[in-house]
Amino acid sequence: MAPRHLMSPLDFTTGEIGNLLDLAGDIEKNRQKYSHTCDGLKIATLFYEPSTRTRLSFEAAMMNLGGKCLGFHSSDSSSATKGESVADTIRIVSCYADICAMRHPKEGAPLVASMYSSIPVINAGDGGHQHPTQTLTDMLTIRSLKGRLDRLKIGLCGDLKFGRTVHSLIASLSRYDGISFTLISPEELRVPSYVRDSLTAKNIPFEEVVKLDESTMAGLDILYMTRVQKERFFNEADYVRMKDFYILDRDKMSSAPKDMFVLHPLPRVNEISVEVDSDPRAAYFRQVQYGVYARMALILTLLGIEVK
Repeated sequence: MAPRHLMSPLDFTTGEIGNLLDLAGDIEKNRQKYSHTCDGLKIATLFYEPSTRTRLSFEAAMMNLGGKCLGFHSSDSSSATKGESVADTIRIVSCYADICAMRHPKEGAPLVASMYSSIPVINAGDGGHQHPTQTLTDMLTIRSLKGRLDRLKIGLCGDLKFGRTVHSLIASLSRYDGISFTLISPEELRVPSYVRDSLTAKNIPFEEVVKLDESTMAGLDILYMTRVQKERFFNEADYVRMKDFYILDRDKMSSAPKDMFVLHPLPRVNEISVEVDSDPRAAYFRQVQYGVYARMALILTLLGIEVK
């Protein structure tokens, strides 16, 4: 049987996502129950660009399930430096591991890998395109905090142009009833036109604003902050001009809704002041822990392992 891959969060139906999040929730409550489900199995983490949270989260997830890890953490430490193609790399890795998580700076590279792989391939981020496991993490976090994935007003702030986590989250939440978006960014970092067109075609309410202030945050259930990504800019001057455009601090939080939670895919730079960390609405470090549970559930799902 051909393996199932995850390239986009839309690869799963909303029903399948519900089942996966239910599984993640059970893992959170019953860690010991799942601690040997992947004994003797290995995950390959093929990261062609730097990562801390995503790579370590995948490795922690597999080790929590009793499995082992192998792989590389940058293209410099892989045969890509010798000119080896992604297709050939995944053919080789398929002989060593049972499942693979790949991050690559080129959009579509994990999709190419999936076409040549005999093991499940998970897109762990491809350029500015998709980041489906971060989206599963975000959805698990939102559902755990708010108790639902529908009837929510989501604010997304910062780099909405290059932010692959933003693109994936918008696409995923757009499938639920009663969702609306407030898109907060400078003109230069607006969401791509295809994202706006998709929202319009689905009659999903959204507004685009420049300022992050009390009126913008009014009524938000979730404020999803993102950093301005230096690695996506072609010149230093543009990055320096944009990097501190938004800073969420204690003063702004004082005027935010009392039941609004703040998420961030991390790493943060200056966009969330450390003084916000002690606010009970700051949920970005809890979000990191949910990421481990979401990836544990995903590994089990793609490997077809059921735990009674």
